[in-house]
Amino acid sequence: MNKKITRTLISVFYKDGLEAIVHELAKQNVEFVSTGGTEEFIKKLGYAVTPVEQLTGYPSIFGGRVKTLHPAVFGGILFRRDDAGDVKQAQEFKIAPIDLVIVDLYPFEETVAKGGSEEDIIEKIDIGGISLIRGAAKNFNDVLIVSSRDQYAEVLQLIKTKTCSSDLADRKRFAALAFDVTSHYDSAIFSYFNQEQNIASFKSSYQQGQTLRYGENPHQKGVFFGDLTKLFDQLNGKELSYNNLVDVDAAVNLVKEFEGDTAFVIIKHTNACGVALGASVKEAYLKAFQADTISAFGGVLACNQKIDLAAAEEINKLFFEILIAPGYDAAALDLLKSKKNRIILQQKISLTATKQYKSLLNGVIEQDLDLHTDSKEDLKTVTKRAPTSSEVNALLFASKVCKHTKSNTIILAIDGQMLSSGVGQTSRVDALKQAIEKAKAFGFELKNSVMASDAFFPFPDCVEIAHGEGIAAVIQPGGSIKDQDSINFCDQHNMAMVFTGFRHFKH
Repeated sequence: MNKKITRTLISVFYKDGLEAIVHELAKQNVEFVSTGGTEEFIKKLGYAVTPVEQLTGYPSIFGGRVKTLHPAVFGGILFRRDDAGDVKQAQEFKIAPIDLVIVDLYPFEETVAKGGSEEDIIEKIDIGGISLIRGAAKNFNDVLIVSSRDQYAEVLQLIKTKTCSSDLADRKRFAALAFDVTSHYDSAIFSYFNQEQNIASFKSSYQQGQTLRYGENPHQKGVFFGDLTKLFDQLNGKELSYNNLVDVDAAVNLVKEFEGDTAFVIIKHTNACGVALGASVKEAYLKAFQADTISAFGGVLACNQKIDLAAAEEINKLFFEILIAPGYDAAALDLLKSKKNRIILQQKISLTATKQYKSLLNGVIEQDLDLHTDSKEDLKTVTKRAPTSSEVNALLFASKVCKHTKSNTIILAIDGQMLSSGVGQTSRVDALKQAIEKAKAFGFELKNSVMASDAFFPFPDCVEIAHGEGIAAVIQPGGSIKDQDSINFCDQHNMAMVFTGFRHFKH
């Protein structure tokens, strides 16, 4: 059923985009009711405005905390126009209907993000605004609610094409948008307070959603919730897919481990098939590619330094899905953009998340992200022979890669280069055997290399196999009741082994 707009309440924090709406409403002789800065804004456009204080008989009080919380305002929004009892009461108390409510909310999230004081943050918890939005949305049968400046263009088009009226479908849509706004706002406020309280309640809200071509497989639907434009500028290529996004996440998290070095990683199905450091981007790429020249085909590549032309000329020889870097020389970018579907991303900021969650069974499971990176300070030498400085560098390098690889995993490496990986195996022995086989397949000599494990060795079999291949040093968390068996074997064969005390399972 169409409803004509004859009276509107407008009270907004953000006024950009509002002017055109005010002009259009005025052309249709709509009466304006407003407060504070918005009231002045409308007056400056040359239109008469009824102050809210005139309706309520009260001024704005308590520093602006109470302005609109009054039956003269909420009654005009909430009374049901088709209910005889409501209509009678509205007439009895001289409450005039309000047909359109344009209200946004104080910038709570923005104030938190800018590091505002607690006093500033608390004052940005909107009371009147959110109540007006909820009230108007609840009475969508009679009232049109505009709850965000993001909706201004849509509502302007609506009142233009429908001559300042709306139908039920319009009002119901805007009501749904309003409850999206209020629920997101409340989730943000709860998350702020829950930093101290640690209440066991899961709330996470993302208002931006991007429909993907499909999910993990073509028969599955997929949506990404979040704002990728904050992280990346896409400089070339097709739309990112579900699987692309999963691999991009793996790539940027792994390359982040090597801040201060020139690092290059190649990802396939979330696991690294090549990781290396170099004196240049070109050198790092070639060393990473060397680890698995087959799996790199169709992979996701990431570097933590600007891509120059020398590196781009080598990278361009490979068919890959995505390249991520913090910058590109102009000539390098021109070359890399020669393939129209090749996705080129420029990363603008580093990831800052501290929590991780996923749907599981009939609920959601949440945990802290594994943000611990093994360092020299973590290393406890448990064998008679301590690792050399070069071996320590190689062990820490391998441990960083291991942390980002599916369990059970073994990483074989030298200083600054992954030689191979055994990933996602049901036993650690199988992971090691897979890693050895891959290293040999790509021509690597394992003598004097190192081995990293994401978890402890329950038996000495892995160090026994490693010794047989000439592996000289081992890094692992430790913690098995049979640790001493592995230590004893290493001592008997002049191998070095260090414990970190940190397990890095990844499932």
